[in-house]
Amino acid sequence: MTDLLANLALGFGVALTWQNLLYCLIGTLLGTLIGVLPGIGPVTTIAMLLPITFKLEPASALIMLAGIYYGSQYGGSTTAILVNLPGEASSIVTTLDGHQMARQGRAGDALAIAALGSFLAGCVGTLLIAAAGPPLAGIAQKFGPAEYFSLMVLGLVAAVVMARGSVIKSFAMIFFGLLLGLIGTDVDTGAMRYTFGVGELSDGISFVALAMGLFGIAEILRNLDTDETDRSVLDSKVTGLWPKASVLSEALPAVLRGTGLGSVLGLLPGGGAVLASFAAYTVEKKIARDPSRFGKGAVEGVAGPESANNAAAQTSFIPMLTLGIPSNAVMALMVGAMIIQGIEPGPEVMTKRPDLFWGMIASMWVGNLMLVIINLPMIGMWVSLLRVPYRLMFPAIVLFCCIGVYTLNNSTLEVMMAAGFGLMGYGLLKFGFEPTPLLLGFVLGPLMEENLRRAMRYAQGDPVVFFERPLSATLLGIAALLLVVVLLPAIRRKREDVFTE
Repeated sequence: MTDLLANLALGFGVALTWQNLLYCLIGTLLGTLIGVLPGIGPVTTIAMLLPITFKLEPASALIMLAGIYYGSQYGGSTTAILVNLPGEASSIVTTLDGHQMARQGRAGDALAIAALGSFLAGCVGTLLIAAAGPPLAGIAQKFGPAEYFSLMVLGLVAAVVMARGSVIKSFAMIFFGLLLGLIGTDVDTGAMRYTFGVGELSDGISFVALAMGLFGIAEILRNLDTDETDRSVLDSKVTGLWPKASVLSEALPAVLRGTGLGSVLGLLPGGGAVLASFAAYTVEKKIARDPSRFGKGAVEGVAGPESANNAAAQTSFIPMLTLGIPSNAVMALMVGAMIIQGIEPGPEVMTKRPDLFWGMIASMWVGNLMLVIINLPMIGMWVSLLRVPYRLMFPAIVLFCCIGVYTLNNSTLEVMMAAGFGLMGYGLLKFGFEPTPLLLGFVLGPLMEENLRRAMRYAQGDPVVFFERPLSATLLGIAALLLVVVLLPAIRRKREDVFTE
């Protein structure tokens, strides 16, 4: 406990400097903004800002990017409640009851419950990071190449299990991502692989170009396809932003359940905030005395999912910070940001850069407090922004995407690659392919190859090393079990039915 308090004191010393407070405010404000504006999302925004972070101090850069991610979970509920359009994917479930509350003149209650539930969940999630981080990092430091390879295999298999849609399509995306990660110079031999004579590909495909195309340009194209929003609530003034005691007492149990469930699901690869919000809504509906209230303005239908998605957003940092394994697309971008800064993600971050690790954790408490202040008093400004048609916003978003990709390496090829990946991402979405496994495969592919080669070198080419070491064998066994279970016909059909629902 003494060590934890000392580490938190170090973290708050870093987080409370005026520079980091400013970047935390910028991050949370941007996060709320992109959560409010449909069709942008934290992945697109973080991808756009990656080139800028190269010029910042590592702690400031990561504090800002983290604020964008958990801030978007707050902002996404605003559009879900007011215009029945989730600004962020994890707020899809909030539309079911949140918008019905708004139509009944209870928009203030819904917005306040969402903000307060998210604040409590965010604080608890951050506490879990602080408590679980050091023990996990200590365990991870005992990992060898075989264990890291097996852990990454488990992470990719779990990402397939948790991804929406077909298992076969998810596996296809994983393997495609792994193949894209092979492009460039072989680290061991120096030979060029799959570059087709293009010198600019000697360092591999640009992570920023890939992320910007798959999650930025593709999402813009998809949003231009549909603009079905119910804007009737925007014509009336939102009042009652502090709910009555009866509403708070009704929401509190759902907030606590959502926080607990989201904290656990945020740790799972491929899970995160989206899965947590769906699971929390399902739990609340199952245990309710009158399930028919859901979909008609039930307070629990807002409180549970909004708490769960924020708790999951916070705890999804745990595997990234302690093991260097991204659990979702945003964490993959965070890993990219650390690599751009010259920091190797993994357990050594805590020992070599304790100011960075604990400063980031402390900033999450500060950021969650900022978000409550940003979300409730500034609701009028967010409502005004929602009145702007999307067709007027998307050209600026595309321009920022192109500028961001170009400025990283001053390469027009990377801009064209981003456009190509955007068209490809749009096609994948149209045909029901989830792009997140592709990005996870792309990020983890080179790390898997490196650890596979190191393990085989130490074992003199004997693959049995992966099964002789107990921890490695356990991780591979869990991955195999997950694979068998998810491929069983009955389980596969049930899984697809759940995601469809």
